Amino acid sequence: MMNIKKISENVWEIPKEGKMLVPGIIYASEKLMDNIKKDKTLEQVKNVAQLPGIVGNSIAMPDAHQGYGAPIGGVMAFDLNNGVISPGAIGYDENCGVRLLVTNIKKIDFMFKRNAVLSEIYKLVPSGVGEGTKEKLDIKELDMVLNEGIQWALKKGYATKADIGSIEDNGSLPGDASKVSQRAKARGKDQLGTLGSGNHFLEIQEVESIFDEKTAEKLGLEKDNICIMIHTGSRGLGHQNASDYIAKMEKEYGWKNLPDRELICAPINSRLGQDFISALNAAANFAFVNRQLITFQVRKAFEKFFPKSNLKLLYDVAHNIAKFEEFNVDGKKQVLCVHRKGATRSKADIPIIIPGSMGTYSYVLMGTKEAESLSFASTAHGAGRLLSRSYAINNLSEEKLKDELKSKDIVIKTGSMKGALEEAPEAYKDIDEVARVSNELKIGKIIARLKPLAVMKG
Repeated sequence: MMNIKKISENVWEIPKEGKMLVPGIIYASEKLMDNIKKDKTLEQVKNVAQLPGIVGNSIAMPDAHQGYGAPIGGVMAFDLNNGVISPGAIGYDENCGVRLLVTNIKKIDFMFKRNAVLSEIYKLVPSGVGEGTKEKLDIKELDMVLNEGIQWALKKGYATKADIGSIEDNGSLPGDASKVSQRAKARGKDQLGTLGSGNHFLEIQEVESIFDEKTAEKLGLEKDNICIMIHTGSRGLGHQNASDYIAKMEKEYGWKNLPDRELICAPINSRLGQDFISALNAAANFAFVNRQLITFQVRKAFEKFFPKSNLKLLYDVAHNIAKFEEFNVDGKKQVLCVHRKGATRSKADIPIIIPGSMGTYSYVLMGTKEAESLSFASTAHGAGRLLSRSYAINNLSEEKLKDELKSKDIVIKTGSMKGALEEAPEAYKDIDEVARVSNELKIGKIIARLKPLAVMKG
């Protein structure tokens, strides 16, 4: 039995013991904690706490569940002198993230054209495993995407200056395309502007409830208007990049002194560590551009049916990333390498987007000052899986899923209804509970709740 104790409402601790360098902290209600205990999440929190140079706590968010090496919903920060960077503590889908577009279109007007709009988007935005795009890039052009991020999209006419100001880090991190393998580039060069499969989606939603009128107005969220949420990442390029550097780190450093082989890592200040950071940033730039090209096509689809439509980017945020950020540690300001794996940045007055699963609500929150000291400025990134993908496919019913969506008046466009079972609402934790806990802990302030009207999946 693991030694874990509840230290306050929604806060649990795995005390520092054995080879742990810091305690483990889990932010969860009793209900969510019961779910978290069903897999290896807590063991992984404890393993992460043994990584060299970790500071503060090894943290799990309310939506945490078992991942590769580190839990999805995990946050960890490392000292730059003694710390490490670990692909497994970031995630294979580098800069998997989510963006939200707000519109001036009322739900009542959209519903008359819902099926036609969804079909048009499905035609313009490729989705599914391995699906390619019309935006075929040669390697030279791809390198520009990897180095420049959204600046490339701006020059090509796919983005506006207003878009850039509404993307985390303005959509451009200091990437170096030369640190990304040719194999990764080959996998990614025909995938820019594609949705992919798995839990990635494009969802048309209504602003169903507003909890903070002043902030919602500032963000352009108006009750009964529709909005569009896009959730995808760096596709095959990011996955291959993670695989490449996991293999390099294992070869150079091994894993004899690690609690789990899947936590392979390299010192941040090593040559290999710096190479990975440059390659990770390049993959993140690819993901920012990927979501931007999808946005371009979505705007085109809406213009066809709503010529006076205005689709404004509210925000785009990564939730699989490692970044250098300054925090107060033991009374001193210190730059740390913060790994967020299935976790969203929560910075004062910056939007947070937490998607649910098809058939459930999603939420818009605002970052808080309190999150800086509680969670290295982080909060949840979604509902968090409850059932494995294989279990969902083998045990859930296509007919039941169709009936459930129909009863909620949600239409779906997908290449595989069987594949969609992986993402059925029953496969996920309670998003309302996740948002509530984030709000109560003050690691994110709830602003609005969004209800799905139409869902597109690969």
